[in-house]
Amino acid sequence: MSDKVVQIQSSPKQNLKDENEDQTITKTLSRIKHKIMIMSGKGGVGKSTVAVHLALSLAQKGRKVGLLDVDLHGPSVPRMLGLDASLPGGAKPRAIIHSPNLSVVSIEPLMPDKDRSIIWRGPIKIGVIRQFISGIDWKDLDYLVIDSPPGTGDEPLTVAQTIPDAHVLLVTTPQEVALADVRKSLDFCWQVELPILGLVENMSGMVCPHCHEKIEFFSSGGGQSMAEGYRISFLGQIPFDPQIVRASESGKPFLKPYEELTNAVLERMEG
Repeated sequence: MSDKVVQIQSSPKQNLKDENEDQTITKTLSRIKHKIMIMSGKGGVGKSTVAVHLALSLAQKGRKVGLLDVDLHGPSVPRMLGLDASLPGGAKPRAIIHSPNLSVVSIEPLMPDKDRSIIWRGPIKIGVIRQFISGIDWKDLDYLVIDSPPGTGDEPLTVAQTIPDAHVLLVTTPQEVALADVRKSLDFCWQVELPILGLVENMSGMVCPHCHEKIEFFSSGGGQSMAEGYRISFLGQIPFDPQIVRASESGKPFLKPYEELTNAVLERMEG
């Protein structure tokens, strides 16, 4: 394992009690206007895809955006963005610059072998996430978009405790098995008192390229019905689009299907 990785995971218990780190985190977060954590109770619903496209779309609209990947066991953000670089060095490390308005931090550029598994317990993961905030020079940002792993474990809990003013954007697909897990994410938000920005329904059917009729792979409207039932904002439906898949795999995301979601986020965060 590289020196960088060894350094970033050292003494996590000491870091948790370090008042200087707490002060640095507070100072860093004070320079960021809006923080949004992308959550899903279930894997495979397109959470990272939503996080990447939302960050890109916000940046395209002139906002200064940071994209923080705290999915430590399965980081996919760098590959979706076509990034193949290490975190820049210096007195205080900086995020990777993807474009003039978008900077990115993920564990993957710190790994000497991108296909090597990360086998860490909770305290180490907590320390790494905190260092991603305190140890990175994020500069002034309009938005920090945080991509978290599925579920309600160490990573989203650390974000909730470290960034208590973060808003949560929930991602689901229409079928009941995904909605059941989203209800657990909702309960998580209520228990840790994180404000819920809203819910987006991903993979909500596909428009046939030949007949232009909508094809329902799973079902449709489950996310909207759930949002209405729990009285949270419904931020829109994103169709299953082969262009999104191809674009993400090539590192050149396709933003058009995310226009509705981005506008809804801007309206709620800035309106």
